[in-house]
Amino acid sequence: QLQLVESGGGLVQPGGSLRLSCVASGFTLDYYAIGWFRQAPGKEREGVSCIGSSDGSTSYADSVKGRFTISRDNAKNTVYLQMNTLKPEDTAVYYCAAMRGASLFRLCVIQQAGYWGQGTQVTVSS
Repeated sequence: QLQLVESGGGLVQPGGSLRLSCVASGFTLDYYAIGWFRQAPGKEREGVSCIGSSDGSTSYADSVKGRFTISRDNAKNTVYLQMNTLKPEDTAVYYCAAMRGASLFRLCVIQQAGYWGQGTQVTVSS
């Protein structure tokens, strides 16, 4: 079964940190661009950060630049999203998605992906 599984979400106070993980099973992530997306209640899903398949290029939404870092470990078939200095407005369900050979624009902006995870809840509140 081909799937992506996110983990690492939870409740954190403003200013805190979390690290999300996205593990692929049934396929290898080596040739896939991977993205993290989020959707808050009543809002559209937005691309948070994406990482390319070959050159490791990255992109970030303006709202998270300087606070979030995306990385990948192909040996573990895993992509991470390190989230620092979290704010209440970061509260959302976070999803990872994968698209073979996609550009960062196609994945992160157009949100075209072949595989989506089920999501993990991140709540930033005091």
